[in-house]
Amino acid sequence: MGKAQRFLLLAVLFLGALAICGAFFHQVYSRDFSARQNEHRRKFGAVYMTLNNPFYEIIDEEIRTAVENQGDVLLSRDPALSVERQTQEIQDLIDSGIDVLFLNAVDWKEMGPALELAYKAHVPVVVIDTDVQDDKYVACTVLSDNYLAGVECAQHLVSHAKGGNIALLKHSEAKSAVDRIRGFLDTIAQHPEFRVVDEAECKGQLELAMPAMEQMLEKQPEINIVMALNDPAALGAIAALQHAGRLDDVMVYGVDGVPETKEMIVNGRMTATAGQSPRQIGRLAVQNAYRILYGEQPQKVIRLKTNLITQQNVREYNIGGWD
Repeated sequence: MGKAQRFLLLAVLFLGALAICGAFFHQVYSRDFSARQNEHRRKFGAVYMTLNNPFYEIIDEEIRTAVENQGDVLLSRDPALSVERQTQEIQDLIDSGIDVLFLNAVDWKEMGPALELAYKAHVPVVVIDTDVQDDKYVACTVLSDNYLAGVECAQHLVSHAKGGNIALLKHSEAKSAVDRIRGFLDTIAQHPEFRVVDEAECKGQLELAMPAMEQMLEKQPEINIVMALNDPAALGAIAALQHAGRLDDVMVYGVDGVPETKEMIVNGRMTATAGQSPRQIGRLAVQNAYRILYGEQPQKVIRLKTNLITQQNVREYNIGGWD
């Protein structure tokens, strides 16, 4: 082998060795950089009472967008209205190493053990949409003024009817729903021409509200007003009233401002809804979660005003979407 050939062979071997070393160090460095990136990604957990409600889907969407825009992670869970399952999911999220917990309680009186788990694990809790009884473990609560929502519905009722027989659709495990019905009842208490003739629990679910409304109509055919704790329950009531041929002579109120109920209001099939902004609730919840992580003191309770949506003002709102 000549000198030129030996030189060429050595050069090839040298360049090959450099390439192998370069690939090795690139792989090691990339893994290390990726690992260090993952180490700095914060992990958030969110547990809702149910995701079988578009209101909570929108809140989750807002939180997820904000978290992922920061390069962080959101783990969302749906306990399907089970306290036991929600408590277990909270434990699982804590065990997975979450930095903050967003909680929408299934039962506002039964969250103490789960909240204590988070407190002992030094995981701050941001409560959304509904209060909890054991709020000493809660860093921040973001919700609508639910009592006002009930008041607004009742005020509209007494100014648009001379009296009537009311059916209530309730969800007594959710403090938000309790406050709405309480605001409604406190307001009509000053007007004896209105009386509650029946009430039923429906957990705020359309598929439970419809048969509950059907049963109340059978027992109390004189019902001509429905106050529902939320819009899915109001939609269930509307379905039952339509099936019974009673929709035209019954006033129906709800709370939320979902696109479907705004369409119903436009078409004269629903009287009014106290509109909330799930987008604003989600944004404020995640803003305060980051404040907590940055060592800042969040506002303990953030209570947002509701807006009564009626046939007179519905076109001022986003009929096909959420406000």
